[in-house]
Amino acid sequence: MLLAAEVFLATHTLGVFRMSFGIFGPTELRIVLAAGAIKVASSPMVHVGGLGEVLVFDLGGAIAVAGMALVFVVSAARNTRALYRAEPRPGSGR
Repeated sequence: MLLAAEVFLATHTLGVFRMSFGIFGPTELRIVLAAGAIKVASSPMVHVGGLGEVLVFDLGGAIAVAGMALVFVVSAARNTRALYRAEPRPGSGR
């Protein structure tokens, strides 16, 4: 929800709507979900290094949360920098 709000605010203030970040867009995410569904059809568990066996979608959810948090921080910093540069400074004559 926080990431969605940040995208909506950036769209309103900067006039830029970004649907994808880096190499991941909606199509790539659908491909990853399809691959996860195929894996779950054969076995719902996956072996992860020190964690042992975990559910595929539990692991995928944890990775998704970490990825969205990273995208939020990077996007918020980028948009803050763009708004700072667009704002005239007091006494600058702009």
